[in-house]
Amino acid sequence: MFDIKAWAEYVVEWAAKDPYGFLTTVILTLTLLFLASAILSWKLAKMTEAREKEQKKKQKRQENIAKAKRPKKD
Repeated sequence: MFDIKAWAEYVVEWAAKDPYGFLTTVILTLTLLFLASAILSWKLAKMTEAREKEQKKKQKRQENIAKAKRPKKD
């Protein structure tokens, strides 16, 4: 099974032996994760905007249908 203690010791040893390589790897990994997060957030915002626009369109349509069904007063 996966031994967390051994893995943590390996990471600490790696950071002690090669601090610049370790920091470079951590920074690159975090940059990629932040980039993925930004892209997914942007997609979610676009989907939310599209859904709100569609709901407004449906509401406007329902209002127009309700107006058309009202009896006209002469």
